[in-house]
Amino acid sequence: MKPGTPTLETLSTIHADGSRKFVHPADVSGPFTTWRRFAALALLIIYIILPWIPVNGFPAVFLDVQERRFHFFGLTLATQDLWIGFFLVTGLAFSLFYITSLFGRIWCGWTCPYTVFMEQLYRRVERWIDGDGPARRQLEDAPWTASKIARRVFKHGIFILISAVIAHIFLSYFVSIKSLYEMMQHSPAHHAKAFGVVLFLTGALYFSFSWFREQFCIILCPYGRLQSALTDDNSVVIGYDKKRGEPRGKATAEKPAGDCIDCRRCVQVCPTGIDIRNGLQLECIGCAACVDACDDIMTKLKRPKGLVRYDSYTGLQGGKTRLIRPRTIFYSLVLLAGAVAFSFAVTRISPLRASVVRMGGASFYVDNGIIRNQFQLRVINKRNAESTYRIELAGKVPPSLEIIGMDQTITLPAMGEDLKTIVLTLPRADYRERYKFTIKVTDVARGDTSETRVMEYLGPDPQSAPAASLNAKDFIR
Repeated sequence: MKPGTPTLETLSTIHADGSRKFVHPADVSGPFTTWRRFAALALLIIYIILPWIPVNGFPAVFLDVQERRFHFFGLTLATQDLWIGFFLVTGLAFSLFYITSLFGRIWCGWTCPYTVFMEQLYRRVERWIDGDGPARRQLEDAPWTASKIARRVFKHGIFILISAVIAHIFLSYFVSIKSLYEMMQHSPAHHAKAFGVVLFLTGALYFSFSWFREQFCIILCPYGRLQSALTDDNSVVIGYDKKRGEPRGKATAEKPAGDCIDCRRCVQVCPTGIDIRNGLQLECIGCAACVDACDDIMTKLKRPKGLVRYDSYTGLQGGKTRLIRPRTIFYSLVLLAGAVAFSFAVTRISPLRASVVRMGGASFYVDNGIIRNQFQLRVINKRNAESTYRIELAGKVPPSLEIIGMDQTITLPAMGEDLKTIVLTLPRADYRERYKFTIKVTDVARGDTSETRVMEYLGPDPQSAPAASLNAKDFIR
């Protein structure tokens, strides 16, 4: 075995003495690499422009934490609507499980934000300044000269700039582009919290992409460790055709027994430094760089492509890959159930939200023979327009029940909310039981309605004798 050849017994990014071995993958060209770059470009464009696209007066994706409003392509969720996020998060998780069961860790190599930033931004800059893989390894081992220092300063300066840009765009998803631009016109002290977030993110991104790099995928990311439980012999992954490639030999005039000439080109282009010929490994992110590299060598040798290819273990052994199997059927059913639940949940979202709670203090007050219950009603207008609402009491309550606080309409501005005190009074002689009721809020112009949860009108035990009259101030602290 050649010195430094990756094995299954040790991590490819660790030297024999335990020190860090930096991976400098060589550049590669081919159809998969081209498609990955187009996919990465599309994802980067989406990441950049989403905060700029207005939908119903707000950015397409705007997580307004300060106002507790969350906007997704015209759908506005208040804090009380975040239960719907459960279906979204679990749906994304099962979608990832489903894709993994079919195509392995393809998410990591093609669409993971970490891989997109690392391979299509930071490493592109590094190749532009320091050269391809062999040139970078040579520069790393070279003594510190003025030229090397200048390159390092220039490269890391661009790394910091890219990290700052990514961090600012990320912040715009929470404060909007307009607010972000206004913040940037003032000193950091005026917006210390936002500046601290950007500073932290910039530092974290710079550290990750300038030094930590592939270690995140190998050590920190739990997804790589899950793939062994999510895949099986029919999952399409990156694989090496041992039947065709072994035994390895040089590309001499007389063709060796196997097609693999042991050029190690697949190792040189791997972003995590593994040897795919050792089989599927935890570090493999399914990026297909080794596929393009091997196909290029096979083309030059005038041998068939596909020595390293996307295929299942069954396919590599000469069998037929089955995409429809119990695992994928189960994931499909779970995804379908989740989609139905999410669709139903979305229909439950109203542009009007009303909730009621009993005010703090005693559950009820008795004052001069009158029982009083006090509630606090919160009305939220989730429309991007001013709205007027009518408030009504719904439920079977005695005719003598008097209501204070619902004798007029309320008008809320766009995306506004209001707290309103509702006081219900009833003569003690008319109190027979715990009366249940709800408060109905109706948009006068549009007809949208929202009904609060069922509340109870409480009072003393109707069977007990009336106690001495008490003042409300005796209960209020």
